Amino acid sequence: MKQTNVKSYDELPLFINADTLAKVLGVSRASAYELMREKDFPSFRIGKRVLVTKENLVEWIEGRTKKGGNR
Repeated sequence: MKQTNVKSYDELPLFINADTLAKVLGVSRASAYELMREKDFPSFRIGKRVLVTKENLVEWIEGRTKKGGNR
């Protein structure tokens, strides 16, 4: 599991790829790709690249960490 030096959402890049997502969430790269393929995860494709915007990632995380959020 790779760790990142990101301390706040403000430090994240505007577009996040699977490698960065894995580091931020503390999961494997394969798990990040698996998450990015889920229907309710706000990822999108540009050519072969799968990305998520920082704003959508923050909303997704906050939606799952609030009391009663999806798990």
